[in-house]
Amino acid sequence: MGIKEKRLVESVLFSVSKPISIKEIKEATNLSPKKISETLEELIEDYNVTRKNETSMEVIRAGDKYAMQVKEKYTEQSMMVSDHDIEDHLLKTLSLIAFHQPLKQSNLRRMIGTKTYDHVDELTELKLINAKKYRSTEMLTTTKRFPEYFGINSAKPKEIRDFLLKKTAENITKMKKEEE
Repeated sequence: MGIKEKRLVESVLFSVSKPISIKEIKEATNLSPKKISETLEELIEDYNVTRKNETSMEVIRAGDKYAMQVKEKYTEQSMMVSDHDIEDHLLKTLSLIAFHQPLKQSNLRRMIGTKTYDHVDELTELKLINAKKYRSTEMLTTTKRFPEYFGINSAKPKEIRDFLLKKTAENITKMKKEEE
């Protein structure tokens, strides 16, 4: 793969704040999908294997999209200076939905109160959850955009739940160490 194409795809990945599809990269670069795929594989190899210990960045695949992101061990430091796209109160609600999905809105209301309705509206607008009519309530699930947004490699509810459990356990362990 040519260095020019590689730098072009790399710059697109670096510039966007969310995972991006091959089609979107094609629109930005005018490269063929085949060339883009080859370049992405080369970038994954470069960042995640060859230069693994030389950079704080990684290139990941999230569903059928790709992203350049800060490696997990550096995210805490970078999060302190970066802007949050989603407010903390919405993240808590989104985490409950993602963990318990499919989740009846009436059950979510019992967990967090009447603010549920506003949160569901906002998360639906952000296209992170689906709310479908179910009897006298709505059934809430995450969308395809949810794992892409958070860099999770699966849209399956069980794998999302496992990811959330792992992150929670890591945070608890970290908090305990800080208390010592």
